[in-house]
Amino acid sequence: MTEAQRSRSLTLRLLRHVTLPLVATWILGATIAFWVGDAFIEQALDRSLLDDAYVVASRVRVHRDELSLGLTQDELDAVLFDQSETLYFAVWRADGTLMAGDEALRPDRPRAADARYGFSNRQHLGAALRVVTLQHAQSPAFTVVIGQTTDSRREMLRRLLALSIGPQLVLLVLLAWWLRRAIRREVQPLAALQQAVDQRDANDLTPLSTALVQHAPSRDVRRLGVAINALLGRVGDGIRARREFAGNVAHEMRTPLAGIRALAEYGLAHGDPQVQRGQLQAIVNSEARASHLVDQLLALAMADEGGDAVKLEPIELDAVVHATLLRMLPRADLAGVDLGATGLEHQVVVLANVSLVEAVLNNLIDNALRYGKAEGRRPQVTVELARREGHDGQAPSVTLSVVDNGPGLAAHTREQLMRRWARGQYPAGERLGEGAGLGLAIVARYAELMRARFDIAEDRASGGGVRASLVFPAQAPANG
Repeated sequence: MTEAQRSRSLTLRLLRHVTLPLVATWILGATIAFWVGDAFIEQALDRSLLDDAYVVASRVRVHRDELSLGLTQDELDAVLFDQSETLYFAVWRADGTLMAGDEALRPDRPRAADARYGFSNRQHLGAALRVVTLQHAQSPAFTVVIGQTTDSRREMLRRLLALSIGPQLVLLVLLAWWLRRAIRREVQPLAALQQAVDQRDANDLTPLSTALVQHAPSRDVRRLGVAINALLGRVGDGIRARREFAGNVAHEMRTPLAGIRALAEYGLAHGDPQVQRGQLQAIVNSEARASHLVDQLLALAMADEGGDAVKLEPIELDAVVHATLLRMLPRADLAGVDLGATGLEHQVVVLANVSLVEAVLNNLIDNALRYGKAEGRRPQVTVELARREGHDGQAPSVTLSVVDNGPGLAAHTREQLMRRWARGQYPAGERLGEGAGLGLAIVARYAELMRARFDIAEDRASGGGVRASLVFPAQAPANG
């Protein structure tokens, strides 16, 4: 379907949605106008017919208790004269005998005992008549019956419909034509916007031209253009981030894989079992670093994609910290690091996620074990858990910190470490060639998912080490 066909299709659909209710309303209005017009015409002609009956009744004379009609033929023709209709009359005595007029025009039975007159429709000499029956109740009583053909009534209704429906139909056609032009004019910018989007290459994420977005006559079209440009911007940012992420992954994985290959080739080139064993051990260590990098990449990707699926619930933070320390102690002993904790003697409850807290502790303790080593002092890593009561209108909080007594970090380095793929200038890190700069980025993302605040600063108490802290809103301790 071409753009012109799509535009016409949308125009016709909108036109149908507008004109169909208008046509239905017009038909209903014409029907109501017909009923109202018919009622008013019948009421007016019935009133004229009743006036003629009163005129005839007024000319009935009483002489010696005998009734007679005191109208000459000329006077009777004048009373019953009508340009377009034929009138018939009859005057009946109380005993049912005809005084004057048409014998076939008999009176109707009164609809109510106290009714002086009534109207009815009947056939007379093959023609439809509108008949009025007027009863003169005073003594001597008599009844006047006058009938009139209804051709003029039907003609007046036809003229009413022609004069009312005809112009309305013309106006309806003109309105549909105007609506079609107006809708096409309003839809044209939308069709142009759609055409501009359809003609875009999949890799073209530049914003739409301002002529389509800012200068569109419709505010809704302008809003749509702005929304599309915003979406293109977000998609572009996402694609650039993914490309950067993939490039960084390739760069970071190239080094350990190349090292593993070099170690393997060196080991194969020497027949000495001791050399081969040393190379195999080096391969194991390189593979461990590569696996650690892959685990961090997966964790960071899951953190970016699964933010809405994280379930937060009250947890005993002291118990989670204690279990994590027990798992990390063997590694700390092998590294010669004194790993300890403070503040675990009391129950501390926070709103968090157990898996995310364990991942945060693993990353922070792993960083401290890798880089928190200073020359001339015994490496020491401490996990601190402290509850702070609220002061000056601030809510109570719980701070989980991992502190080392290593060489510390400069201020600009601490800010850099909060970004992905950034490694601090740790002497140990430079010497060992470890780390990909993802650990603290994962911690920061996990803290965001748990609505906690993550800070990293210099620890003055340990003589210049690093203090990495998560601050949680405090919860009431569990009962029992």
